[in-house]
Amino acid sequence: ARLSAVHAILSQYKTPLTESGHVAYYLDANGRYDTPERLSAFLDHAAAIGALPHIVLLEEPFPEEARIDVSAFPVRIAADESAHSRKDVLERIALGYRAIALKPAAKTLSVTLSMLEAAAEHNIPCFVADLTVPPQLVEFNKNIAARIAPLPGMLCGILETNGAQNYPHWDEMVAACPLCDMGEHGRFTGPPAFFENGGGAYRPLPCYENLFRNI
Repeated sequence: ARLSAVHAILSQYKTPLTESGHVAYYLDANGRYDTPERLSAFLDHAAAIGALPHIVLLEEPFPEEARIDVSAFPVRIAADESAHSRKDVLERIALGYRAIALKPAAKTLSVTLSMLEAAAEHNIPCFVADLTVPPQLVEFNKNIAARIAPLPGMLCGILETNGAQNYPHWDEMVAACPLCDMGEHGRFTGPPAFFENGGGAYRPLPCYENLFRNI
């Protein structure tokens, strides 16, 4: 019912950011499906209402501990919570997963690059998710997202970021990071200055340093 309601609205719009011109759907199931049959029923419904071609990602439909082959599903299934390392990436690829979520701010840059390398060796695309991080770590994540290829069907990169929806003082946090650029309407432009200074991700911030100055 929720997909039907969303699709009824978004199917009226066009975008220059996808190959099809349709708004792309990134669905995060967070392990809510307990059987392949239940996921198939959902995707059958998506096909019936015309939403299936809009789905560029269906993330983590099954619980992390599940070892279910997903290669037969008609959408790109992505691994997120189930992919913590290079070994996990290779295991999920063997199960038919066709995209990997990277979390540089959470899983460290070293592990992230190792996971990215493993995916690239098998021509599996990646994208960046942020785990509701503060603005400076959004910039840290952007440094990875800005340097990997777009997902198939997309004409721009994807960075999941939701701090503005979860931190009550988000605007103040952004203001404390003078080089941070949160974009407009959910879109980051990536001007040349970003590639010169990394959005300030690697510079010290007085607002954090001052917290420990008198300790």
